[in-house]
Amino acid sequence: MSLVNLIVILMVVGVLLWLVNTYLPMDGKIKSILNAVVVIGVVLWLLRVLGLLASLDAIHIGK
Repeated sequence: MSLVNLIVILMVVGVLLWLVNTYLPMDGKIKSILNAVVVIGVVLWLLRVLGLLASLDAIHIGK
């Protein structure tokens, strides 16, 4: 994946998160949980894309 693709994906995720935070009425606690989940997900995705977290392939949930 090229650097341009990574930047575009990060920008799209950031804009979507901003739109959700700005235009959807939610309690502050729910917004902070949503923000934390998105940030953790993006960081894990970035680590996997960059090859720094290859051990996620060994984790299986269920049978």
